[in-house]
Amino acid sequence: MNVVNGNYHALLARHDAMRLRRQLLQPGQRTEGDQTEYDGEAAYDGAADQELISRYLELVTPFDDLITDLYDVMFTQWPYLRSLFPESMDFQRRHLGQIFWYLIENLHNPDEVAQVFTRLGRDHRKLGVRPAHYEAFEASLCAALRRSAGPHWNEAMEAAWVRMLRFAVAAMVRGAEAAIGEPADWPATVTAHEIRRPGLAVLRVRTHEPYPYRAGQYASVESPLLPQAWRQYSLARAPRPDGELEFHVRQVGVGGVSEALVSHTRPGDVLRLGPAGGTMTLDDPLPRDLLLVAADTGWATVKALLEELSTRRSVGRSVHLFLGIDDASGSYDSESPAVLERRFGWLRVTPVNDRAPGGAAYGRLAETVVGYRDWSEHQAYVSGPPAMVGALVRQLGTARLPADRIRHDPLPHTPALTTRHVPALDGPRRGELPGAAEPLRHPGERERFGGHGAAVSGEPVRYGERGRGR
Repeated sequence: MNVVNGNYHALLARHDAMRLRRQLLQPGQRTEGDQTEYDGEAAYDGAADQELISRYLELVTPFDDLITDLYDVMFTQWPYLRSLFPESMDFQRRHLGQIFWYLIENLHNPDEVAQVFTRLGRDHRKLGVRPAHYEAFEASLCAALRRSAGPHWNEAMEAAWVRMLRFAVAAMVRGAEAAIGEPADWPATVTAHEIRRPGLAVLRVRTHEPYPYRAGQYASVESPLLPQAWRQYSLARAPRPDGELEFHVRQVGVGGVSEALVSHTRPGDVLRLGPAGGTMTLDDPLPRDLLLVAADTGWATVKALLEELSTRRSVGRSVHLFLGIDDASGSYDSESPAVLERRFGWLRVTPVNDRAPGGAAYGRLAETVVGYRDWSEHQAYVSGPPAMVGALVRQLGTARLPADRIRHDPLPHTPALTTRHVPALDGPRRGELPGAAEPLRHPGERERFGGHGAAVSGEPVRYGERGRGR
């Protein structure tokens, strides 16, 4: 039985409203019910725990068994928590593994970790996650660690994992508390649904309440056909008075969110949106000339950025767009380069056929951009499939464009800490916090935590689906 329904979220919304009212009437006062063991602000020695966890990491990696055991324990002891997760747990398990790797690799920089998980806590409000759920997760993690490590388990190792978890969760709780004055999610009615190409749709929706966001950001989207399964998609419009939003979604698999949105969604359907996220936004005024690169549904992000620039009284900078096109039919959504250039006098567009026969996908696009000119004094925005983003980011770095001036979505995670970096231990060898998350994505969808600057668009590793999607 799925207990996470409209009534559950309405009850949580009323509870948050009452807590907000108490905070407004009694600033600084907290009731007993608001207290949690995850509230602490104590200094955290992340580097020490990083060393300790890494020392025993071989016992619990790969994380597949650890994560399977964790969820088995949690759903057995707290069966009601199963309804907080999507029906299929495949993406959830991968996502949790990525979170574990992110934490372990970045514990030496607790300030960055705290910022990332504060944002994650704000986003998790839409899932109905409460502090008590984290306590169940912690207990389940401890049981899974003991099972995975077997006879080599020890208290010091477990204590380091618990401290790491509590530090991350404390940031999530603070993020959720700071967002108590905004909705946990925004119901949105589909106003238009257009199939632009086989397996690729453009959706327009209008939220029932004002939806705050900036051009270049993304939103998590849930279809009523797949409760608690959320995927992140780039917002393809700058904010406008009528409040209508646009998403470009490519179907990347069968049975996932992208298929639900492309093939089984119609005008009048009501989706749910999570809070906007991402840092692929424009500075005002622009400090440098811009380099924009988009391929596939990564065009959604760039389209929104161009819309915002068009509303400014003066752009004051040149903007060069390289637009990846995979066949003779051109882009699925954008106007022809000539029309775009006529509309925006400050814009130059270079279309690139990035799927040349016999060539590596997106290789031509990256080579064309880097070989066109010296971009070292520009600000770059790169949006598209991970293969394209990764190739171009590497080549731009080689061409002396500093990493802090290349904004893009996070790329699929490759652990830097592997068993090769951990002392070998004798014996057998044998990873998201409660709540359905989103996969790594492709253009149009995203997976957001950690990463460089902005966001791309797409699904599991994701070219759009069960993660961030397209």
